Amino acid sequence: MSKLQIISDKNKKSLKIKILLIKRIEAVQFKQNNLVIVIGGDGFMLETLKKNKNSKKKFYGINSGNYGFLMNKFSSKNIIKNLAKAKMISISPLEMTVKNKNNQTKKSIAINEISILRQSRQAASLSIKHGSKQIIKKLVSDGVLVSTPAGSTAYNLSVHGPILSLNSNKLSIAPISPFRPRRWKGKIVNDKSKITIINLNPTKRPISAVADNFEVRNAKSILVKTNNKIKFNLLYDKNRSLQKKIKIEQLRKEII
Repeated sequence: MSKLQIISDKNKKSLKIKILLIKRIEAVQFKQNNLVIVIGGDGFMLETLKKNKNSKKKFYGINSGNYGFLMNKFSSKNIIKNLAKAKMISISPLEMTVKNKNNQTKKSIAINEISILRQSRQAASLSIKHGSKQIIKKLVSDGVLVSTPAGSTAYNLSVHGPILSLNSNKLSIAPISPFRPRRWKGKIVNDKSKITIINLNPTKRPISAVADNFEVRNAKSILVKTNNKIKFNLLYDKNRSLQKKIKIEQLRKEII
């Protein structure tokens, strides 16, 4: 069994929290096996999870970034109690398999979303299938986004995609600035679906495929599916669970 680990981003705020945290943990001799405390923002957490995708560890995030949707708020006074009582949720990432214009295949995982984006000033021309069913024959847009429930309040929400409950077993497919058909709002599909996105004009209208922050340029076809073999175990404070944060965003959207 691996011991408790503390890793942090390199900015001043993260390092300051790390020093305070080590002191608090040493003072009470807090121990918990297979626990990784991650200090940083959402981007640092995503990076850390991907590096540990084959581990069975539990990850407790402490926010030192801006929004910190995947993270917990740091409380010097209550941190030990929060760590001891934190509730676990398990999430699986999306996996994209991309074939580029040279017929090379590249794979990557995404915890939040997979974005298909135009690569030039020309709009993308895409065909999207869900299994063997055609979702849309031809979408002319700046791109399209496939989002997990955990990522549905991030980029997906910015492009007016739906917010998905964590236990919904759904994925969101949302267009980015659709030009034709202009009124297409996207689709919610089962998370067991295999989504295929084809570039209808790779020569004139090149696209890139991005899994969170990993980019493959000049993509011809992209297969997106949930990788259930990978489970990320995230820990949240009792009153600040990921489910609760998503519900708050859903209410905000309804009020607006």
